[in-house]
Amino acid sequence: MIDLAVLKGSSFVVLGLARSGLATVRALRAAAIDCVAWDDNAASRDAAVQAGARVADPATIDWSGVTALVISPGIPSTLPVPHPVAVAARAAGKPIICDVELLARAQPEATFVAITGTNGKSTTTALIGHILQQAGLRCQVGGNIGRGALDLDPLGKGGLYVLELSSYQLELLQTFHADIAVWLNITPDHIDRHGDIPGYVAAKKNIFQRQRAGDCAVIGIEDEPSREVEREIAARPGIACIPVALDRPVANGISYRAGVLVDADGYTVDFSDVLTLPGDHNGQNAACAWAVCRWLDLPREAIVAGMKTYAGLPHRQERVAAVGNIVYINDSKATNADATARALSSYDDIYWILGGQAKEGGVAPLASYFDRIRHAFLIGEATELFAGQLEGKLPYSRCGDLQSALDAAHALAQREAQGEGKGPAVVLLSPACASWDQWKSYEHRGDAFRAMARALPGAEILGRAA
Repeated sequence: MIDLAVLKGSSFVVLGLARSGLATVRALRAAAIDCVAWDDNAASRDAAVQAGARVADPATIDWSGVTALVISPGIPSTLPVPHPVAVAARAAGKPIICDVELLARAQPEATFVAITGTNGKSTTTALIGHILQQAGLRCQVGGNIGRGALDLDPLGKGGLYVLELSSYQLELLQTFHADIAVWLNITPDHIDRHGDIPGYVAAKKNIFQRQRAGDCAVIGIEDEPSREVEREIAARPGIACIPVALDRPVANGISYRAGVLVDADGYTVDFSDVLTLPGDHNGQNAACAWAVCRWLDLPREAIVAGMKTYAGLPHRQERVAAVGNIVYINDSKATNADATARALSSYDDIYWILGGQAKEGGVAPLASYFDRIRHAFLIGEATELFAGQLEGKLPYSRCGDLQSALDAAHALAQREAQGEGKGPAVVLLSPACASWDQWKSYEHRGDAFRAMARALPGAEILGRAA
C-alpha cells in the first residue's frame, strides 16, 4: 500500500468504492487522513465503513474543509451527465482527481512510465513491466490494469511505476508527471464521455502534460490523430520523441512488421516465435516496449529475453487449448470492431465466434478480413444485426449462446481443418461486442470460454492455468 502521510492535514471525499476507491479509502485511513466516502451501491458503502471511512449522503457533505474529490474514473464528472457529488464538488470549487494523482504526490522521486491508447494499453503495460522485472529492476505495474494505484508498493527514488492510464484517468490528473509517456493509437471510443473525437484526443493528450526536458515520448503513428500528436510533441524542446511505425523506416524511431522489429540504428529483433505477441498490432506493442526499455538503458539482450518469456494477458488473444491442429483462442477483451480486426489479421483459417451488445457500425468495418474466416458463429443480442452484415459474404450460424457456438465451431473445425497435412486453424472468440447481454463482464465471458474449451474431449491445456 502507498503511504499517504505526505498528505496529512488534508481531507478527501471518495466517490466510487470498487477496486480503486476502496484502495484509496484504505490508504487514506492508514495515514490517519480524514475521508468521507460514497457509492450508490449499499454493499460498497458497507465495505468503506469497514475500511474506516465515514459514509455520508452526498446532499449532506460539508465541502468547506474538503481538499479534493477523489472520483472513480468510471463515474462521469462532466459528460454525459455528471454525478451529483461531482456537481457539488465543482460548485464548491474543489479539485476532482483520481487515485493516480495521489500516487504521484506520494511518490515524487519515483520514475513513472505511463501508457495510453485506444487499443493495446494492457499488453504494452504488462510487457514493459515484465521486461523490467525480469531484468531485476524495482518495478510495479498497475493503474487501469491489475492493482490499483494506491495498492502498489512504495518504491521511492530509483523505483519504476509502469501504469496503464485510460482517458478517464488522464483527465483527472493535475500534478502527475510521466517521465516516459507512451501513446499507442487512437480510434473512436468513449465518445459519450468526451463528446467527440477531438474531446477524446484532448483527454488522452494529458499524458504529455508536465513533461519537461529530458523526458521521453513514444508515439505510434499508424493513424492520423496520432501523427498529429507526434508532430506536436516532437516540436517541444528537450523531449525525446520516438515514433513507432509499421512496415517503413522512420527517422529516430522504430519500425516493425510480421514479428520483426528494427531499431533506429538498424538493429533487428525477430520475435515471431513469441506466440503471446501475434500480429502487427502486437508488433506495435512490442516496439513501444522496446523503445521504453532502451530509453531506460536496459541491455538489448535483457529486453529480448523479457519478450521471449512474456506469458501474455488473459482475454487478449489468449491461447487456452488445442485439440489436434486446432487452437482455441480467448479474445473476449475485443469489445469493438477495431480490437477484433487485430485478432482477425493475426490468423488465416478462422472459426469465428462473435456477438453480444453491438457497438456502432457492428462488424461491417471488418469486411476486408472475411476471406480469412471459414465460418462465423453468432451469439447474443447482435445476432440479427450481424447476420444481415454477413449475409452473402461468408457462411454463418445463429447459435444463441457461447456454449452452443463453441460446440458448433469445434465440430466444424475438427471436421474441416483437422487431419494430416492440414495447416493450423483457430476457433476464435473475438466478439466485437460488449458482454453485458449475457455476461457480467468481458472477463466473465472469457473465463467461461476458457473453461469450455479446456473441457472439450482431447483438449490440451495451453497458457495459464486459470
